[in-house]
Amino acid sequence: MAQSKAKQDMGSGSIPRLMLNLAIPAVVAQLINMLYNIVDRIYIGHIPDAGASALTGVGLFLPILMMINAFAMLAGSGGAPRAAIAMGKNDQANAQKILGNCFCVLMVFAVMLTAVFYTFAPQLLRLFGASDVTLPYALSYARIYILGIVFVMIVLGMNPFITTQGFAKFSMLTTVMGAVCNIILDPILIFGFHMGVQGAAIATVISQAVSAVWVLIFLRGKKTMLRLTLADLKLESKIIFPCLALGISTFVMLSTESLLNISFNSSLSRFGGDVAVGAMTIISSCSQLVTLPLQGICQGGQPIMSFNFGAGKKERVKQAFACQFLACTGYATLLWILFLMIPKVFANIFSSDSSLVDFTVWAMRIYMAGIFSTGVQISCQQTFMALGQAKISLLMACLRKLVLLIPLIFILPMILSNKVFGVFVAEPVSDILAASVTAFMLFSRLNRILDQGAKV
Repeated sequence: MAQSKAKQDMGSGSIPRLMLNLAIPAVVAQLINMLYNIVDRIYIGHIPDAGASALTGVGLFLPILMMINAFAMLAGSGGAPRAAIAMGKNDQANAQKILGNCFCVLMVFAVMLTAVFYTFAPQLLRLFGASDVTLPYALSYARIYILGIVFVMIVLGMNPFITTQGFAKFSMLTTVMGAVCNIILDPILIFGFHMGVQGAAIATVISQAVSAVWVLIFLRGKKTMLRLTLADLKLESKIIFPCLALGISTFVMLSTESLLNISFNSSLSRFGGDVAVGAMTIISSCSQLVTLPLQGICQGGQPIMSFNFGAGKKERVKQAFACQFLACTGYATLLWILFLMIPKVFANIFSSDSSLVDFTVWAMRIYMAGIFSTGVQISCQQTFMALGQAKISLLMACLRKLVLLIPLIFILPMILSNKVFGVFVAEPVSDILAASVTAFMLFSRLNRILDQGAKV
């Protein structure tokens, strides 16, 4: 009954209503998920006497964190759309095999990443720009967080399979429970037990474990349409390879975010020192206020577009994209205005160090100057994902960071007299160029993709 009702809603219900029902819980979930990433930094930044150095140190862990997330989403973001397309074609058995195979791959990733990152954490953090002052804080946080990688894999990799079935509220609860737990435990462990950055890491791991248990209980329960079973864990190349091929674009987006963070930190450390790296930690945290809710909006649009693409309902796909595009561009523009008008409000959330706050205010206005275009870029790129267009999605994912932004981070300081300004201004230049190209590619190809139909 639940499966029949979900299919009827996806295939014939009001598109704006469906978008609201799916996107709002997903956006809330992403905002709460953001708390996982920034609440530690907020508390750490206010540790007496050591706050600025500790915040900079924990910020140096970001490239590793992003790589962990990238591997989780390689399976999750690639498998969930393919499962939705299969469900649209009434191929329930194939959709369930996709779920099982993706879970198995996530466990393999968890073992590999835990071993590699735990062993080489000191060397990697040095490579990312850690100084003698900031390395102890970075390493204390990293080693504990790395031991909880398996929980991150389950939460980020499996939660999209809950959303894609239409259970957006259950998906939201996954992050709600973990985030609430993290917010409660952080001050207790950091300040109450005087554990500092180690307390922040322990709180995060415990919180992710709570969310992981919730996901597994749901996917083994009675409400789910796609059940996680032992039989479906056996890897089949014809099942898992197409999922990984589709998920590679999200993987590239997140992994290059890691490379991007390394590039920013290494250049800023060279030209601006620890204060510039600390400012980048704050700015990258604030930028998640844009990117994560945009991803939540697209998580609401993806099941609708994927299902109706599989069902051959082209007009409903177009309507869903239009709703997604307008919501993304409107939200990104609103945040762009706020970041340019009141950057000090955001900076003060993370630190009370006046020199760090003043530098962050100056840098944020430069970095965020083109953030309005992010809504266009993410909306269009994620639409390629929803329609199973792995190659073009990957190309657009590479464009902004690999082709434009990372080279500009190193080229512009060589051209401009203010080298730190050159590093930060690379961001808005690449944002606007990438959004323009991605929008052109989607609008010029959408009808052709819809006419060709879905292939699973």
